[in-house]
Amino acid sequence: MSLFRTAAPRFISKPLLAGPRVATFHTSKKLQILPVGPQVIDGTINDPTPIPETSPSHGSYHWSFERLVSLGLVPLTIAPFAAGSMHPIADAVLGATIVMHSHIGFQSCVIDYFPKRKYPKSLKTAKWTLNAATVLVLYGLYEFETNDVGITEGVKKIWTA
Repeated sequence: MSLFRTAAPRFISKPLLAGPRVATFHTSKKLQILPVGPQVIDGTINDPTPIPETSPSHGSYHWSFERLVSLGLVPLTIAPFAAGSMHPIADAVLGATIVMHSHIGFQSCVIDYFPKRKYPKSLKTAKWTLNAATVLVLYGLYEFETNDVGITEGVKKIWTA
């Protein structure tokens, strides 16, 4: 440290060199936005990890279904614009697949951010809210398909506007 002080230019004052070091972008005090969730310990350190019950709707079947929905979106998205127009049933399948894909993605986020062992009530509320929003979006798409131009024609009109 003494080498640095002797080699410092004359325009840097000594109190600046001797002052406390502050990080560049940390100028405000640390504020905790949300309180820490409940700390729950089930059992002891020697208890085995509980094995969840097997279900055909989870695990590898669930993962395979997610991949099929994602892969199915590729031709359903490209076909109406490549062919020029699309049948209303195919347009409805596109809308339902988009909603299903979005529901699966948001469901994964809900499960990740609201662990069941920490927030069982919040998890249940978030899942019901997601299900209600999905039903509402499906109803909105149904109304858009039957009473308006449909998804692909709507996207074409927005694209050329």
